[in-house]
Amino acid sequence: METLLTNHRQLGTTPFLYSLEPLISKLRKDLDLPRGNAQRYTDALKGLPAIKPSLVILDKDQVTAGTIQDIPMEGRRDALNDLESSLMALSPWRKGPFRLFDLEIDSEWRSNLKWDRFAHEISSLRGRRILDIGSSNGYYMFRAAAREPWMVLGVEPQHTFYFQYLALQKYLNLDRVFCLPIPFDDLPMMEGFFDTVFCMGILYHRKSPIDMLKNIQAMMKKGGEIILENLIVTDHPDLLRGSRVAEPYPGSPMPLCLCPEGRYAKMRNVYFIPNPKTMESWLKRTGFHNIRWIDISATTPEEQRKTPWIATESLTDFLDPHDPSKTVEGYPAPVRAIVTARS
Repeated sequence: METLLTNHRQLGTTPFLYSLEPLISKLRKDLDLPRGNAQRYTDALKGLPAIKPSLVILDKDQVTAGTIQDIPMEGRRDALNDLESSLMALSPWRKGPFRLFDLEIDSEWRSNLKWDRFAHEISSLRGRRILDIGSSNGYYMFRAAAREPWMVLGVEPQHTFYFQYLALQKYLNLDRVFCLPIPFDDLPMMEGFFDTVFCMGILYHRKSPIDMLKNIQAMMKKGGEIILENLIVTDHPDLLRGSRVAEPYPGSPMPLCLCPEGRYAKMRNVYFIPNPKTMESWLKRTGFHNIRWIDISATTPEEQRKTPWIATESLTDFLDPHDPSKTVEGYPAPVRAIVTARS
């Protein structure tokens, strides 16, 4: 099995990184004896053709490795078939888009749209230590890598997405981007280590969002930046019509929070959806300051939709077919906010 933190010793003698060694060794042993989905995904990785890309592009909407000209004409069709079938075996592809040797992976989320909302509003990533919590297949890590950080570390507990990351790294081969197949809570406390933390689409899945924000804050350098993206509730009329609000807007002066009974948009594990006032309160109570709202947007089928690369339900299936301003359960339809703050 491919090592979990390829060439990790190049990152230096930082005690925090050495503290990861026992965890890395255990994870490597676990994945060397794959079972269930891990076995299926391991077989898919083995089916990827050995092709060396002539180029890697990280700073465009489609994260790209290689062109079709990198595959010899003799055997090209078989190589492309092997590539597509192996990548399809790792479905569903939630984040993207990607392009490998002219094969387009049309992911469910057009993640480039979210990236474009905040990428020019955050601090420079050059030379920074970045943590991506719930990094999925690495799309945002790869986009961040184009900005010359010192390192990008992702944590992603879902094997499907972790193995997608391994498949992409086979061709991107980025030596300062790493991923561990663990939840954030299993990451050793790396106090004061990270300059930038991405926490996007995670907090509403947590039973204790305040505890998570406290732990994130403890891992950040003084003056570090968190980029937090989360579902919110709002009564803003433009957002209810599916539009975008780029500036802070008048909202309820009271901290309010939606606690769904059962599912929200068919998701079982959604616990708290705050309004902006509550989000600010959580950040302040956990030691963050200089809170800045970057973007607030209703989620639309332009950004999240069903494609051949997911073969499951998507946004339109989660909304009331007679009133798309509501979920199938009757709650307000998804609106997502991006906010930054300093530690």
